[in-house]
Amino acid sequence: MPKLHSNGINLYYEIHGAGQPLLFIHGLGSSTCDWELQIEEFSRSYQVITFDLRGHGRSDKPAGPYTMSMLAADCIGLMQGLGVEKAHVVGLSLGGCIAFQLAIDAPQLVRTLTVINAVPELVAHTFKERLEIYLRLLIVSLFGMRKTGQILSRRLFIKPQQEKLRRTFTARWAENDQQAYLAALKAMIGWSVTARLAEIDCPVLIITSDQDYTPVAVKAAYTEKLSNAQLVVIADCRHALPVEQPLLLHSALTGFLVKQS
Repeated sequence: MPKLHSNGINLYYEIHGAGQPLLFIHGLGSSTCDWELQIEEFSRSYQVITFDLRGHGRSDKPAGPYTMSMLAADCIGLMQGLGVEKAHVVGLSLGGCIAFQLAIDAPQLVRTLTVINAVPELVAHTFKERLEIYLRLLIVSLFGMRKTGQILSRRLFIKPQQEKLRRTFTARWAENDQQAYLAALKAMIGWSVTARLAEIDCPVLIITSDQDYTPVAVKAAYTEKLSNAQLVVIADCRHALPVEQPLLLHSALTGFLVKQS
């Protein structure tokens, strides 16, 4: 298993294909498995780099607390260790948040930025938002990872024909280390780079599912704060876009990257 020492820990990573580097950053509670379909598609034209975040998959799982700057620093160390001078960076959910932080902390490493179903902050402004965060923490703490996966799978994959996706998601979620998962989740709570979005001057693609947790209007609002960004909305899809509507994701991302490569 290839691993690279970065920011004090060992990160599991994979490299497929050749060409301009294309770094994929997975979501909370997932791993490089998030990107199986994208690896197959994009490694034909790019050097695709995937890795397991701190606390996830086959990477080290040190005790918390974790911070978003720490998770971004892990990415920076990985890129530097692999000799990547500049990459197209794609992040999903938590990975999208880390991608935002990375573009601010190390803009020289980011050729383009693609953020999928993510926001530039997780700040609870209302009682409902505070309750949702508290409930996620409570469910994980009380019931563990498998039960949490079962609950989330029914929210993510609601169609009868998605039973296989529900089973796969639940099985993979159960493999998470509970304390590392909670540390990563807590890293997001209260984090915000909204006030610094104007600092990001590379080309940005914001991709959102029309039925994501966060409304399209929220994504449209923060897209306006970026100097060089466009928004693409994927219809009939929820949060797990890379596995639910991969062909539509591939079309949007390919069109963007071709223009910037």
